[in-house]
Amino acid sequence: MGNRMAIAPSARIHPTAVISDEADIGDNVSVGPFAVIDGPVTIGPDCIIKAHACLVGPLTMGRGNVVFPNAVLGERPQHLKYNDEPTGVDIGAHNTFREGVTVHRGTTQAMVTRIGHHNYFMVNAHVAHDCQIGNRCIFANGALLGGHCIIEDSVFLSGNSAVQQFCRIGRLAFLSGCSTTTKDIPPFVMNQRIDTTVGLNLIGMRRAGMTPTQINGVRRAFRILFREGCTLPVALARIDAELGQIDSVQEMLAFLRRCHKGISPARGQHREDAA
Repeated sequence: MGNRMAIAPSARIHPTAVISDEADIGDNVSVGPFAVIDGPVTIGPDCIIKAHACLVGPLTMGRGNVVFPNAVLGERPQHLKYNDEPTGVDIGAHNTFREGVTVHRGTTQAMVTRIGHHNYFMVNAHVAHDCQIGNRCIFANGALLGGHCIIEDSVFLSGNSAVQQFCRIGRLAFLSGCSTTTKDIPPFVMNQRIDTTVGLNLIGMRRAGMTPTQINGVRRAFRILFREGCTLPVALARIDAELGQIDSVQEMLAFLRRCHKGISPARGQHREDAA
């Protein structure tokens, strides 16, 4: 493999890096020792690709991303039915991928693994095929996503947590360390252990600049949804009637109405209470 003219003159490429003829490397990009850029990989300006990182195309990366040693972005999915389709990964701007992070490409031509902007992936986090990730999320060390997950903005997945395939995690939701969810987690909600709702991510809500009206509305909606023994349809109708004028509550309602995997019960409840 050799370099093509699509490498910007201002890019800094270590002589031991291996660069595909199909690569397109933008202004002021730094590529470190023994990094591998394999196939049709587009790297936006101001990115830093550190030593021994591996980028596999089709992969597109926006401005200002940092990829640490031994991270692998864009490799084929871990899916037995994958048939070498030319799928890809689309990464936005200003994301950080620490050591050992893996991000796998989609499984069919219609599916692309997408990552937004300003996300932070800590050591050994994993994003499986066909996932869609928003902005300003944090994946702590060893956080794992199964395939086809949808992660909305400002989600926090703690260390060694795991999300089953096809789950949706709402904005500002929080999954505690060493916890697992096989259900959807609504916006602002905190889950712990295995499929257990324990409360609201109040610290995250305040840090995000939510107003007292928005936060108190969500607290009242949470109480109706998880603490008053209502079935989900009854709870949604009550929340809409009593609190539907609050935008943060409407965000919760919109998410819950699109839930296909159900939500986890609150601590102390039976599973069927939140089915």
